[in-house]
Amino acid sequence: MNYRSFQRSDSSTITTKNDASIAGGALQITRDTRNPSFNLPNQSGRAMFSKPFRLWKDDTLASFSTSFLVNISPVRNFTPGEGLAFVIAPDLQIPTGSHRQWLGLTNSTTDGSSSNRFIAVELDTFKQDFDPNDKHIGLNINIVKSNITYNLSDIGVEFAPWTYYTIWVDYNGNAMMLDVYIAQEGKPKPKIPVLRRSINLKEILAQDSYFGFSGSTGASTHQLNSVFSWNLMVEILPSDENGLKFVLLIVISIVAMVIIGLMVVYYLYGKKAEDDLIILGTLKRLPGTPREFRFKDLKKATNNFDMRNKLGEGGFGAVYKGILPKEKIEVVLGVFRRYDKRVLTNESMEVAVKKFTRGNIKGKDDFLSELTIINRLRHRNLVRLEGWCHTNETLLLVYEYLPNDSLDQHLFGRAVRPVILTWSDRYNIISGVASALHYLHAEWDKVVVHRDVKASNIMLDSDYNARLGDFGLARALENSATSYAEQGVAGTRGYIAPECFHSGKASRRSDVYGFGAVVLEVVCGKPALENYNLLVDWVWTLYREGHILQAVDERLATDHYVAEDAERLLMMGLACSHPWPYERPEMETIVQIISRTVGPPLVPPIKPSYVWPMRGPVNDDDSSECSADESLSIIVSSLEN
Repeated sequence: MNYRSFQRSDSSTITTKNDASIAGGALQITRDTRNPSFNLPNQSGRAMFSKPFRLWKDDTLASFSTSFLVNISPVRNFTPGEGLAFVIAPDLQIPTGSHRQWLGLTNSTTDGSSSNRFIAVELDTFKQDFDPNDKHIGLNINIVKSNITYNLSDIGVEFAPWTYYTIWVDYNGNAMMLDVYIAQEGKPKPKIPVLRRSINLKEILAQDSYFGFSGSTGASTHQLNSVFSWNLMVEILPSDENGLKFVLLIVISIVAMVIIGLMVVYYLYGKKAEDDLIILGTLKRLPGTPREFRFKDLKKATNNFDMRNKLGEGGFGAVYKGILPKEKIEVVLGVFRRYDKRVLTNESMEVAVKKFTRGNIKGKDDFLSELTIINRLRHRNLVRLEGWCHTNETLLLVYEYLPNDSLDQHLFGRAVRPVILTWSDRYNIISGVASALHYLHAEWDKVVVHRDVKASNIMLDSDYNARLGDFGLARALENSATSYAEQGVAGTRGYIAPECFHSGKASRRSDVYGFGAVVLEVVCGKPALENYNLLVDWVWTLYREGHILQAVDERLATDHYVAEDAERLLMMGLACSHPWPYERPEMETIVQIISRTVGPPLVPPIKPSYVWPMRGPVNDDDSSECSADESLSIIVSSLEN
């Protein structure tokens, strides 16, 4: 069982109780909003996998291994609490009165009873009389007072809105040993567990038990308890079926295999031909259809997709450098001759070949989505499409090759030959990306929302001009729509606008947020998100203290950049990163700011707090508003912090 994220459709396999829900791509164990009207105090909830697992049979104990990604986010102006727990329980129910210190596990009546039959691994954030401290991980058996604990402060664990942690819980049925590990998201599993305990599951748990999560808040302790991904593997114990049932199972299996075999034959031949016709039909209907390349030519150009030619890899596929001989590029040059110079080597042209690697149906959807959008786009600051290839279930897009890698490679020193970008180059790059986004948002015949504006998707040509690329997540909106909704949150952390986690919608304003993160990265020379700290928070603090120019990349000496322009871009980056989407400038205004035809935007000295629902339109087509009391809570929260 593997949930990389959680969608509403997962309610068919995940049972939620009390205040738990599935929202924002996560399991929200307690309510998922910071708006006071949603009654954050005294909550409790459970989110459990809907089917039980058999954990013991006679004297044999099942082994299991699970890992999950959590975010425990304190609410401003409130004491964090109470906690979140991974739990194995006898049923899907949650005890009444299980808020406050009971963590959704027990209540004042049942706590400590052997009839509870649960084991839990708690992340406790509030010190009760029976707790060792206010930030610990503990193992609980039928009681909320942990049998063993570990002080998380000893390993630097900090619960914050942008801090995520992976927890591993492993149980060896043969050794009857349970181990618990914790690490920041993206870091490997530690070698030494923070908790270790010998446990005989048979003595504690019901034979058929449920896995999941529970949590709670208190009367004056508020926090958000979210699980963003979950992987679970449970050993299947030997069956006690008799020989007759075993023979029947074999016969049924053989018949099923024959039927499946026939279905596979149809799928491989009939369905494949049908899918191919759909894709080819779509391609033929595209206005100004780009050139179709032969697979063997692209295979040869990339040296059979040699890893040494690999330029990068993302969620949609890998990109390889290829060299096409002269006779293979005459048509391409003829189509795009009016654009700037090509990369030629000994009468050949270098190209970038994107090979889609996602699952069959989804990969084709991504392929067609990217092709149908970028095919008709014409702008000097967009990566240019040269052609496509579809054969033998392989989907390929061919783009112009840009020799100076992506922007992040130079900003953060990851390139093979990194270059310290000059101030002139940086200003020009920001200007180019802004021009490209303005074209997508306002100048093309449809509104195109890119949905993944970030430094690694900005390529640099031979003169370090910016080209915005990777349209795998982009969507063209119909004339009457200004936002796009999809299950799950698309994009990259640090560049995703906060409202997207709640509304599930991408809009021009969320693209502006991503652009703001890029602007700050270019000026500061630091990543938008590093060690779970947001760059925008650091820059906003310097601005509040009157030292905003201290944010400029220290590799640029003071005489190598224009202070007035640096302040202009930093203020614009903060304005684009405003937590309230309707306060962000539109791309037309941004282009004017960069061209110096209008002054820098006004930015509040203290970063406003983000709340949900928003006061004013969340997306370009959303005019919902908060009440006056909610507006006041936003202002008060901002002033006090």
